[in-house]
Amino acid sequence: MRIGDLAAAAGVSVRSLRYYEEQGLLTATRTASGQRTYGDQAVERVRLVQQLYAAGLASRSIARLLPCVDAGVATDESAALLARERDRISTQIAELEAARDRLDEVIQISEHPTAEHCPALRSEATAAA
Repeated sequence: MRIGDLAAAAGVSVRSLRYYEEQGLLTATRTASGQRTYGDQAVERVRLVQQLYAAGLASRSIARLLPCVDAGVATDESAALLARERDRISTQIAELEAARDRLDEVIQISEHPTAEHCPALRSEATAAA
């Protein structure tokens, strides 16, 4: 398939595909006229790369992992890299959950203000007394 077809099938831009190729994350064959063509497996490769980017991995890390993915075998180095990335993501998830919980508290307070949390209500309570 041609680059535009792959971009449409994978839901990415042509520019992204060119970047992936530059980074060694995706390979293409060239026609006699120099156009890129990709095999059917390229859609899944692009989706995997997108998932790894979304998880926060750098292209350098992805490039180190893809040969292990292709071979279906993890080296000690790739296993360690994956464990570090998983731990980093777990930390981010915990931080995001804490931020969400804090926002939930603020939303609750804003929906049901009390004098304890709202200085304007304290002033009204003092004035009424």
